[in-house]
Amino acid sequence: MSTPHIDAEAGAFASTVLLPGDPLRARHIAERFFSDAVQVTSARNMFGYTGTYRGQRVSVMGTGMGIPSSSIYATELIRHYGVKRLVRVGTCGAVQDDLALGDLVLALSASTDSAVNRQRFAGMDFGAGASYPLLRAVADQAERVGVPVRVGNVFSADLFYSPRPDMADTLAAMGILAVEMEAAGLYGLAAEFGAEALAVLTVSDHLRHDAHMDVHQRQTGVDAMTELTLDALCQQPSK
Repeated sequence: MSTPHIDAEAGAFASTVLLPGDPLRARHIAERFFSDAVQVTSARNMFGYTGTYRGQRVSVMGTGMGIPSSSIYATELIRHYGVKRLVRVGTCGAVQDDLALGDLVLALSASTDSAVNRQRFAGMDFGAGASYPLLRAVADQAERVGVPVRVGNVFSADLFYSPRPDMADTLAAMGILAVEMEAAGLYGLAAEFGAEALAVLTVSDHLRHDAHMDVHQRQTGVDAMTELTLDALCQQPSK
């Protein structure tokens, strides 16, 4: 059973799928964290893998950057492969002064300049929020292991390069923690199809302080975030 964008067989995906934007990061997660990882799709070089983590079946799949690309893969995973829980594991650019490189952000909700959720919601504004059980599971795991996390609103931008030089200041004034590019679309999609969704983000850049992780710091930070997320999901198996 393949779709226009996923060439996997029926049953190839676990009910829980991690969603990094970069397909090579999906490969890295499978090789680094999964036992018995099997590549289940490579259509359009967007790689997906299924394996086990601490005895539980789990999958990972790249989505590309931005709401349109990620929505394609999330839709097909839910509708055609029966996926129940989608957890974005990615990076973000902080806008709050007290966030530092390497900090973890749990996206309780996601504001956006995208119109996708208005299309889903009859032209009205939709409050794009995370699945509370998933958010609580990751927050509880972080507390157990002593990893600080920030929980709050993020901004899912349609444009990576904003034409507004004051955009980060505007977001910070409204209490936005950080900017990324997928969470609002993922949350709206999950609501539409009755799935659970969460975005767990590592601060890789600070948009108001001109600070950036180097390649090594980015990989180390993303690995720590991924391990925390997988440990949390194992504490709360999918129903």
